[in-house]
Amino acid sequence: MVNQYPLSDKLHADTYTVENQPPALQDINYYLSDTALMEATQREGGSWAQEKLQRCGGFCGSTAAIKLGWQANHTKPELITHDHYGNRIDEVGYHPAYHYLMKHAIKNQLHSLPWIDDKKGTHVARAALNYMQTQTEAGHGCPITMSFAGIPTLRLDSKVAKDWVPKVTNDIYDPDNKPYASKSGCTIGMGMTEIQGGSDVRTNSTQAHAIGQHGSGEAYELVGHKFFLSAPMSDAFLMLAQAKAGISCFLVPRWRPDGSKNPLQLIRLKDKMGNVSNASAETELRGAFAWLLGDEGRGIANILEMVALTRFDCVIGSAGAMRQASIQAIHHCRHRVAFGNKLVQQPLMKNVLADLALESEAAVALGMRLARALDSSGEVKSEQSIVRLGTAVGKYWVCKRTPNHAYEAMECLGGSGVMETTLMARMYREAPVNSIWEGSGNVQCLDVLRVMQKEPDCLQSYLDEVMLAKGANRIFDSYATQLNNELKSNDQLQFRARRLVEGLALAMQASLLIRTGNNQVSDAFCATRLGHASGHTYGLMPIGFDCDAIIERAFHA
Repeated sequence: MVNQYPLSDKLHADTYTVENQPPALQDINYYLSDTALMEATQREGGSWAQEKLQRCGGFCGSTAAIKLGWQANHTKPELITHDHYGNRIDEVGYHPAYHYLMKHAIKNQLHSLPWIDDKKGTHVARAALNYMQTQTEAGHGCPITMSFAGIPTLRLDSKVAKDWVPKVTNDIYDPDNKPYASKSGCTIGMGMTEIQGGSDVRTNSTQAHAIGQHGSGEAYELVGHKFFLSAPMSDAFLMLAQAKAGISCFLVPRWRPDGSKNPLQLIRLKDKMGNVSNASAETELRGAFAWLLGDEGRGIANILEMVALTRFDCVIGSAGAMRQASIQAIHHCRHRVAFGNKLVQQPLMKNVLADLALESEAAVALGMRLARALDSSGEVKSEQSIVRLGTAVGKYWVCKRTPNHAYEAMECLGGSGVMETTLMARMYREAPVNSIWEGSGNVQCLDVLRVMQKEPDCLQSYLDEVMLAKGANRIFDSYATQLNNELKSNDQLQFRARRLVEGLALAMQASLLIRTGNNQVSDAFCATRLGHASGHTYGLMPIGFDCDAIIERAFHA
C-alpha cells in the first residue's frame, strides 16, 4: 500500500518553539529591588526595620508566595449558612492559601506593629511591609487593615480594650469559628454601610437597645442590617447603629460572652469583580449582642480615627499596586523583542515605562510621608495636620490614579496583558477597589473642603510642607503659586473640589520628590504633571530626560 503521508511524524508535531517570551517574574526581593521604597523607609524613620523588611520582601516576591496569591483568588470564598444538622453556623470557607497569607501577615505584625512597639518609625516600617505584601495578594489585606485600624476605637472603653486589644494585637492567627474567650488571636471586621445610605451613615436604620444600663462598655442589642460586612469571619465587627442619643459605635462579636452564637446572620456573599479572595457579606442583625464604645450619639466621631487609618492603608495598597504593575511592564519589555529591538530600548515604550515609574515613585513617597506623620502626630501639631488633610488628599489621588496606571501597564504586555494567566488581569480588576472603598473620590473631596473651612491652620501646615521645596524647580514654583491663588477663592468650592484636591496631591508629591535630591525623577515629574504639557495619560515625557536611568532606578532586579 502506498504511504499517503510521506512527511515524518516529527515534522508534523513541532509547529513552533517558545521564544521571545520573558521568564516568570518571581524569586525577587520586593524590598531590595525597590530603590524608592528603601530610600523612603530610611528617609521617613524606618531604617531600624531593615532586616524585617528584607525578610518580608524576599517572601513576598518568592515563587511560593506568588502561587499562594493565585490560589487564594482562583477559589472564591464560600458561604455555609447551616451545618448538616440544620444548625445556623454562618461560616465562610476560604482556600488554605488565604489562611497562609493571613498567618504570614499577622506573624509579621502588619496588623499591630505601631501598637506593640514604641520605636520611632513603626508606622513607616509597617507601611513598607503592607506595601510589599499587597503586591503579592491584596484581598487578605482587608481584615489586616481593619484589625490594625480598629485598635484606637477599641481603646475608647477600658473594659472592652482589656479583653480585646491583647487578642487583636497578638501575632497568632486563629481562623476557627469559636468563642473569642477561647482564642489567643482575634481579628476585627467592619460593618458601616446600609442599603439605604451608603456613605451617608447618618441615615443608618439599625437600632441599638440597651440591655441594662446605657453607656460606654455596656451591653446592647442591635436589630437591623448591613449591606457590606467586610471580612465576615472576623471575631468581632465595629458597627454604627441608632441608639437613644443618636448614631453610636459598637463592637459586635461573632459569639456572645456566654459562648452562644450571636444572631448576626450572613445572607449572601457579594459577587465582586475584584478583591475576590476576601469575602464581603450582607448580614442581618436579629438582636445581636454588642458593646457600646464611647458615648451614645458620638458614633461617627468615635470611629473617625479607624476610618482615617483604613484610608491610609488604601493609599499604601494602591501605591503597592502601582509598583507591581510597573515592574510587570518593565520586566516584560526588557525581554520582549518587536520590530527588531527589545521593547525597553524603543523610544516610545521608554517614554511610557519611565512615566509609569514616576507615578509609582510619587505614590510611595506620599504614602511613606503620611506614615511618618502618623508616627509623629501625637507630639507635633503640624504632623497632625499632615495626617488629617494628607490622608484624604492621598486617598483621593493615589487610589484614583491606580486603575489607569494598571491599564497602561497592561497595554505594555500587549495581548498577553489581558489574559487571566498573567497577574495583570487580577491587578486591573483590583485597581478600582481602594478608590471606592472607605469613601469614594467625592467623599474625600468633601472631607478636604471640610478641613479647609473648619481647620484653616491644618491647610496652612500642609502648604508649609509643600513649600519646603520652593526655589528648586521653576515649574513647581509656578504651580504652587497658582494653587495658592485657587485655594484663596471661595467661589463654587464644591464644584471645583476635585481640581483643588488634585492640585494639593500633585504639589505635595512634587515637593517630596524634589526634596529627595534625585533631579532626574523630580524634574521629570514636574514637567509631566505640573507643566503646560502635562496630562493624565502616560508617555508624555518631554525630550531631554534620561528615561533609561528612571526605568533602571524603578526596577533593578
